Amino acid sequence: MSAYPVNMSVKPEVTAFFDEDTNTISYVVKDPESNACAVVDSVMDIDYAAGRITFTHADNIIAFIKDNGLKLEWIIETHVHADHLSAAPYIQEKLGGKLGIGSKITVVQDTFGKVFNEGTEFQRDGSQFDRLFEDGDTYQVGYMTCFAIYTPGHTPACMVHVMGDAAFVGDTLFMPDGGSARADFPGGDAGTLYDSIQKLLALPDDMRLFMCHDYGPNGREIKWETTVGEEKKHNIHVGEGKTREDFIKFRTERDAQLDMPRLIIPSLQVNMRAGQVPTDSSGKKMLKVPVNGL
Repeated sequence: MSAYPVNMSVKPEVTAFFDEDTNTISYVVKDPESNACAVVDSVMDIDYAAGRITFTHADNIIAFIKDNGLKLEWIIETHVHADHLSAAPYIQEKLGGKLGIGSKITVVQDTFGKVFNEGTEFQRDGSQFDRLFEDGDTYQVGYMTCFAIYTPGHTPACMVHVMGDAAFVGDTLFMPDGGSARADFPGGDAGTLYDSIQKLLALPDDMRLFMCHDYGPNGREIKWETTVGEEKKHNIHVGEGKTREDFIKFRTERDAQLDMPRLIIPSLQVNMRAGQVPTDSSGKKMLKVPVNGL
């Protein structure tokens, strides 16, 4: 991993916020040497049946940051989520900070701009975000140097963000007994996902890994933190030297059995816009439902 500026001596304080409705874990990551922090993978609440959006989850994060006297410097999206809506612009409006995502957001915007029949007013250049990260790019949270690792496969824009001895993996991996995320969305690829996971598993064994989702397999309690070493030993999809060929076969067969995520239609429309809800020609917030488009 010499290409990446790994520094295991920096140990940020990580506070998790679990969203029960979408099984998403958001994080506040504090620089150990200052009051600076980052938010990773926030959630905006939606009652899809009622067409109602609220911000209880985001308000809890905002209250935590304010109550602890923290300064928000970055709002990070590990990828364009298909199972929950981002609250990034709401948090940014309240607390400031820069909003960042992987540079391949443009690929996702182009792909789903066509699916949702977006007009020319929808910019497909990633300009809705403040920073588009390339593989190996660094940024600062207080005195802490953070960096991004390009990890496509689940989506074309997935990135793992490493902050000291903590890595926020998005959907690249799940907990060891959860395995890995699907790779059958447009632009996804099982072989590419396997290769990305190998990049992640090349980090130091005691690197802390923080999941974006957990579903409590076999009825266990929800968990979201493990290590590289634990994943290498025990991950049911890629651990103990499972081959690329075996992974592709399993992942492809498994994905063919999966339903689309419950919130994929609103999530993609909102998240490819950096958390902004689209509007119709009159300026009213409005979501589309493409028929037989996914």
